Amino acid sequence: MARRLVAADLITLATGVVRALDPAAVALAAWLAYWARHGSWVLPDLYMIAIVVACVLTLNVMQLARVYAFENLSRIPNQVGRLAWGWGAVVLMLIALAYFTQTSLAFSRAFVVGWIVISFGLLLVVRVLFLLRIDTWRRDGRLSLEVAIIGAGELSRQLIRQLQQDGTGRYRIAGLFDDAPPGGVTSVEGYPVIGPIDDLVRLAQVRTFDEVVVALPWAGGGAIHGVLKKLKTVPVNVKICPEHVGWSLPTIGFHALGGIPMLTALERPLSGWSLVAKAIEDRVLSAIALLVFAPLLGAIALAIRIDSPGPVLFRQKRYGFANNEFTVFKFRTMRHRPVEEPGVPQARRNDPRITRLGAFLRRTSLDELPQLLNVFRGDMSLVGPRPHAVAHNVQFAQIIDDYLSRHRVKPGITGWAQINGLRGETDTPEKMRARVEHDLYYIDNWSLLLDLKILLLTPLRGFVNKNAY
Repeated sequence: MARRLVAADLITLATGVVRALDPAAVALAAWLAYWARHGSWVLPDLYMIAIVVACVLTLNVMQLARVYAFENLSRIPNQVGRLAWGWGAVVLMLIALAYFTQTSLAFSRAFVVGWIVISFGLLLVVRVLFLLRIDTWRRDGRLSLEVAIIGAGELSRQLIRQLQQDGTGRYRIAGLFDDAPPGGVTSVEGYPVIGPIDDLVRLAQVRTFDEVVVALPWAGGGAIHGVLKKLKTVPVNVKICPEHVGWSLPTIGFHALGGIPMLTALERPLSGWSLVAKAIEDRVLSAIALLVFAPLLGAIALAIRIDSPGPVLFRQKRYGFANNEFTVFKFRTMRHRPVEEPGVPQARRNDPRITRLGAFLRRTSLDELPQLLNVFRGDMSLVGPRPHAVAHNVQFAQIIDDYLSRHRVKPGITGWAQINGLRGETDTPEKMRARVEHDLYYIDNWSLLLDLKILLLTPLRGFVNKNAY
């Protein structure tokens, strides 16, 4: 089942598009005004400089005027007023710059007037198109926040009533989850109690909830901490409905939901433009890498065929994003066995199962190259926590806290742990615990620059490593 973009992501992407179209509209208006006055599309250098300055000023002034705030963008009267104020400020700044730089006489008056009027018209067109798209999403229900509630008691009842009183239709209750519903209730305010919290975790692996709200009594705190531990395994935003402040909780901050201040305990690590940037990075770079390494991939495949009988590729089920299984591809480095050994034992130093060619491929990590196909297909990322075999996942999830939190992002071919020397056999819980700590650091501190750093360091520290055997 495909995972949808949550409402917050749609809003972020849509407002980002408006922010990008504004300078484009200003630049297009300048070309149109110049063509209307001079009959040519070739602008003098001074005009080009003026356009660049105008675009930069437009982005900054509109941002200061809160033109790009969604609550303003979604109301046309509010938007027209702020747009007129912002564009007027940009025009006055441009006139002042032209005066103080003594370049005002270089510009045609007809061009300037045309540029001002056409720009404002195109900026309004961008807003109208934005509102048409927003109206379509509203009718489709895509801007309604789908809220899952944990708890089926009085606090949940009060929360649902408050969300219903919001009146904007912005919140849609997906259902309630409770391990032990009080009094055996099966619904609250007409919304069903779907099942225990484990059912919510399983659902969150295949569908996207905008918000998960924990509406449980705070007394003791053990129940809420247990819920948070389970929800750390899936990429969801988790808020805690306040009852009273009597003990500490891991919180990121306070956010309002339906007018109620909520404690934010967990957040999806990648959302909005970060999610888009990561996806573009993976697809573009993996496609380039597949083209560049195509001759090497073919040579290695031929060498494996010659070296030992069996398939060229090794396929294995592993856990990926949101703890879902996928098939990982690697070059086969061990002697082919029709039936896998139970328990999937990890490769060891001087492992007799490894072929002569396989030993070289593992030392140089060339056996990992087919995972570029996994990245291009969307199962993996170039950078992220390394995926482990299903048996190892089950084993370490039972003995290492936060182990399953690694699955809040897609697994990667390389990662922060690998360039810090944490690769190869993890024959002790301490080794795996150190790897998990590095994986969680990467998730909490992700940026494109961090990805670039890891990719650049991987050939030096990650691929060729003493622990690779």
